[in-house]
Amino acid sequence: MKYKTTDEWNNFSFTDAYVGDIQATSGFFHMELDNVKILSENSCNRDIRKMRTNGLVLKLEDYKIVSFIEEGYKLYDANGKPMKVVEDTVIEEKDYNSGLKELVEGVIYTLEKAEDTYIFSIDAVNERTYELKVQASHDVEEWERFFNLES
Repeated sequence: MKYKTTDEWNNFSFTDAYVGDIQATSGFFHMELDNVKILSENSCNRDIRKMRTNGLVLKLEDYKIVSFIEEGYKLYDANGKPMKVVEDTVIEEKDYNSGLKELVEGVIYTLEKAEDTYIFSIDAVNERTYELKVQASHDVEEWERFFNLES
């Protein structure tokens, strides 16, 4: 990869990033993302404006999935009366791989960080939203090129 940053997740905007692939095996956690915004504060951004990229690989080093939740929802009829309530579902560790597959081709709603935990909120193609919390020692971002943002 041509560009690489370490511990600069906050110099990117992952909102509306498309999840192309997720790998979480044998000590590494990688996400391949499209439509990632590169903020002007990013150490590799020599431009004074926000840029974007496709094919960014986000790596979380020394990772551990702390929680994985399929968020619940409420369904209302046309009159605003509740018809159905679905509670949050905690995805068990044995089901992490199949759960992560649900996130591929989804869109990141938010990515936040609290201390050493990365908190992803991802809208999946199955029309459900997932919250994934991953603890890691470092984040590494790698990508090939910068693109202009459409005005």
